[in-house]
Amino acid sequence: MGLDFTAIDFETANSSNASACAVGLARVRDGRVVASEGWLIRPPAGHDRFFEINVGIHGIRESDVATAETWPEQLPRLLDFVGDDVLVAHNAGFDMRVLRSACEATGHVAPSARYVCSVHVARKTYDLPSYRLPFVAAAAGHLDFAHHDATADALACAQIVIDAAARAGAGDLVELAMLLGVRIPQIPQPVPASAA
Repeated sequence: MGLDFTAIDFETANSSNASACAVGLARVRDGRVVASEGWLIRPPAGHDRFFEINVGIHGIRESDVATAETWPEQLPRLLDFVGDDVLVAHNAGFDMRVLRSACEATGHVAPSARYVCSVHVARKTYDLPSYRLPFVAAAAGHLDFAHHDATADALACAQIVIDAAARAGAGDLVELAMLLGVRIPQIPQPVPASAA
């Protein structure tokens, strides 16, 4: 098994974790990006108001997602791209909450995917004044990308982990996590009502 994973990045319409309005994905095989994709998402009802602060960050407006697939419509495509991969995200807690919350808001079960946070990897790999994505990506040699474009962010995140693995001499994600002392948690699954 080589350095295989899928980097993921979400943008949200507002402060609700369920308000996913864009996703970016980058598939890595043997330490190389082999595929990337991204698309707009119409956020779930009740989570679909676009706050100006969010629009100011990513530039996506309500009119941009008017004809986009809804969360349930696009979820199979997202899950098909990810497959059984470990997910990697910059500030992974946020992206995993978005994935889980959007699924909960639409009555779907989130995948029980394992994940790695590239911020944690970066803190163990680079000595930087800031661990925001543009700074870490630059340290990894990935310059001049469109920050807050979901696909560009996923690609930057992928490059960070690829570079960190090369620096650590890690052959795969599990070895990288072990060498750096980084956890690989799993997205928690809801407890059935009968078990509560």
